[in-house]
Amino acid sequence: MKLYSINTGYFKLDGGAMFGVVPKSMWNKLNPADENNMCSWALRCLLIEDEGKLILIDNGMGNKQDAKFFGHYYLHGDDTLEKSLAKHGFTKDDITDVFLTHLHFDHCGGSIEKDGDKLVPAFKNATYWSNKNHWQWATQPNAREKASFLKENILPIQESGQLKFIEVNSEKAEFISESLVVSKNIPPLSTFNSPLSTHLDLLIANGHTNAMMLPKINYNGKTIVFMADLLPSAAHIPLPYVMGYDMFPLTTLNEKNAFLTEAVENNYILFFEHDLVNECCTLQMTEKGVRVKEVFKLSDI
Repeated sequence: MKLYSINTGYFKLDGGAMFGVVPKSMWNKLNPADENNMCSWALRCLLIEDEGKLILIDNGMGNKQDAKFFGHYYLHGDDTLEKSLAKHGFTKDDITDVFLTHLHFDHCGGSIEKDGDKLVPAFKNATYWSNKNHWQWATQPNAREKASFLKENILPIQESGQLKFIEVNSEKAEFISESLVVSKNIPPLSTFNSPLSTHLDLLIANGHTNAMMLPKINYNGKTIVFMADLLPSAAHIPLPYVMGYDMFPLTTLNEKNAFLTEAVENNYILFFEHDLVNECCTLQMTEKGVRVKEVFKLSDI
């Protein structure tokens, strides 16, 4: 197995939204805001080369949206998905599987591209993986989360016939999206086997959005966890640092607490999707709670 960090660029989000109830006087020291209170964040994906497969975890924002959309999120930097894949000798056509942690635009926007007036899969030879619980949540969005679930990123995946669902529960879930009722059939931080690789398990988290999937990768005797939006950056490790974007912040708080305890005990390596500077870290218990132990690049593992 080989792992590659794939940077698809950088974007900006409101600092207050990213740090929730934590005051700017504290979070601004961690990720300084510009004059519009916006902070830069990475769009960092992970590529797994394993047993004849090339598995891409998330794929950034893509480039098919209009100028008004990008005016809100300030996509910047020289990196693109294509350039980052090419650095390792790959193209989008080489990808065999696209694993989507969840369907917010900054995680799945690169799934679909424009071909003239048509919207087509950007990875024509790949199987796209989601789960039924999250798919239904995303395609019948509540009013609060609707702006993050863009139908042009999601529906063409299913229409292409390239979509498959990972089974993450054994009972049919009930969804009432307008009143934000999350499925009760998936216990917080449940772990499921992945059909993609024998080296890959899935951690299910429900605080940020319903049924977000976090890959746990067994790599050279170590466990690497792709954090997606449970911990978007190392700055979000302290328990109160919960994003304003989270649908169920108290659920996130409990999930973080459980995960961080498990991560310290098992010496997990955390891989950050949105941290502007830090790709990976390990953790340690301190008198203030769980904190960063060491930071390093994926290539250093």
